[in-house]
Amino acid sequence: MIHRIEPDGVFGLPDLVSQVSVPVGTGLAFIGGQVAWDEEGRVVGEGDHRAQAVQVAHRIDLVLDALGAQRRDIVKETVYVVDHEPHLVPGILEALHGSPPPSSTLVGVAALFAPEFLIEVECVVALPDGSQGLPR
Repeated sequence: MIHRIEPDGVFGLPDLVSQVSVPVGTGLAFIGGQVAWDEEGRVVGEGDHRAQAVQVAHRIDLVLDALGAQRRDIVKETVYVVDHEPHLVPGILEALHGSPPPSSTLVGVAALFAPEFLIEVECVVALPDGSQGLPR
């Protein structure tokens, strides 16, 4: 069985994608790609990689909170960056990472699902002991 979770305060498209999938008994949660939407579905930081990374990190924090987890519980992240240039990396990763940082892959891409988005991040999370990944 897989729990599909749409945390409160995290805008999404639940008829098209799930924000979080939690396979029962695995101790893991899979956070789908997060982009720089605010809670109403408006784009934050259009044209600004760092501002979008900050908003994506905020969304990830909301999802983690719903799971009873924190950034330190992120095992693996994949960061997709439109118009990637090496000088952008520190600002993006500083906005996303707690301590210690997770295993991470950054992939430069030509485009995401809509042209206003420059950053998208997906994560695998180790759920805290005893957590089933059900929203709090």
